[in-house]
Amino acid sequence: MKKEIFQEIEIPYGVEVVINGSEIIINGKEGENKRSFKLRKIKLEKKDNKIIVGQKNATKNEKKIINTTVAHIKNMIKGVQKKFKYNLKVCFSHFPISVKMEGRNIIVKNFLGEKIDRKTTVPEGVEVEVDKEFITITSTNKEKAGEAAANFERVTKIKNRDRRIFQDGIFITSKTGREI
Repeated sequence: MKKEIFQEIEIPYGVEVVINGSEIIINGKEGENKRSFKLRKIKLEKKDNKIIVGQKNATKNEKKIINTTVAHIKNMIKGVQKKFKYNLKVCFSHFPISVKMEGRNIIVKNFLGEKIDRKTTVPEGVEVEVDKEFITITSTNKEKAGEAAANFERVTKIKNRDRRIFQDGIFITSKTGREI
């Protein structure tokens, strides 16, 4: 059954929004977020101080796309007002781990006494601060900040060992909106 579904997003003071077809650019005091959506028949437009996403005859699948798009736009607006922040902690009990940044590359040394360093990269637009055993990740883009935090956890994943004994690694301790 098709319905008329339109959702409105209020644009806060100090945030500028530019819409070019299915691409949206949001500027704020913390920076800029840019994203292109695959919307098919769904309309994305700016009227007065609101962003309107919707369609006259929307199916169930189009409703899902509308709701997802609205959630992404709200996260983009939150990010340009206040950056998303992830806090991570380096934990070790057997061998002391050291974390170094070289440009956009992260190098984890001496993980479980391994001779070969473990490496990962940080996505563009993400700022990483390494302070001995505490790592702080900040970005205006929630997805990129989460991806960077996941890269840190993934690079120190332990295989073929008992997780109850080998509890070494880099773990997320808190993120914007939630304590872990």
